[in-house]
Amino acid sequence: MIKVPGFLLKRLYMKGSLKNNGEGFEFKLKNSLGSGYAYGLPPIKVDDEALPAEQSFFLVDGKSLSFPSVSKENPASLAMNREATIRVHGKTLAAGPHKVTMNFIVAGLGQLSFDFTDGIA
Repeated sequence: MIKVPGFLLKRLYMKGSLKNNGEGFEFKLKNSLGSGYAYGLPPIKVDDEALPAEQSFFLVDGKSLSFPSVSKENPASLAMNREATIRVHGKTLAAGPHKVTMNFIVAGLGQLSFDFTDGIA
């Protein structure tokens, strides 16, 4: 199985996009690596704390998918040079830096993971 290094996947994160919103927090991804899709989105971790998957959403092109609803039949797709917003409801982040870890389950590659550290002003 091919292994995709985390430092390469980290390029998906749009630096400076981590922010609180009225429902929790969010950040943006931009796919500059090649079109793809995930058939599983495990829970996001913030500062090594796993957050409830049912409170996390993948938004692209006006379509919102809860992490648990992502499957082989209902994949989270992200075309080349497109943006997606990841929203987590029910948790706001304190000011300062936070480490966020995101995982994807991709056909033929298995579980891929990357993390980034960014701050909330």
